[in-house]
Amino acid sequence: MKCPRCQGELITEQYKGIEVDRCAKCKGMWLDYGELDQLEDIVLDEDEIKGSLMFRSMRGDLLCPKCQRPMQFFNYRAYDLELDFCDQGHGVWLDAGEEKRVLELMARRIKDLKRKESAEAEWAGFVRKLKSKSFSKKVKGLFGK
Repeated sequence: MKCPRCQGELITEQYKGIEVDRCAKCKGMWLDYGELDQLEDIVLDEDEIKGSLMFRSMRGDLLCPKCQRPMQFFNYRAYDLELDFCDQGHGVWLDAGEEKRVLELMARRIKDLKRKESAEAEWAGFVRKLKSKSFSKKVKGLFGK
């Protein structure tokens, strides 16, 4: 297969246990259908909490290395990372270094979810205090009953 970015030769290699096709020239990476999910699973393997993969896509300039049809691109999980994909389901193209960015964003997702859980727990505790009789008495005491 040829690289959709620079037309270099794609060479099959292992990346973190996933068989991928990497360009010898530009170091971009072709992930066959399902391999993007495998890449994400290295950091976060609970699909239901990953968030939406794609909100919308637009026609891109690259051609799929498998079918040679124009690919589309999308902002990966609403982050500032544009990934190209074949709308025929052949796979996803990542430019050099974007595989590391995907892993970083999955790690960030875990931190964001933990922060959200913590904030929700704090809020629930605050609301419980508001509903307590002792809190109500203190507030009434401030206003002289």
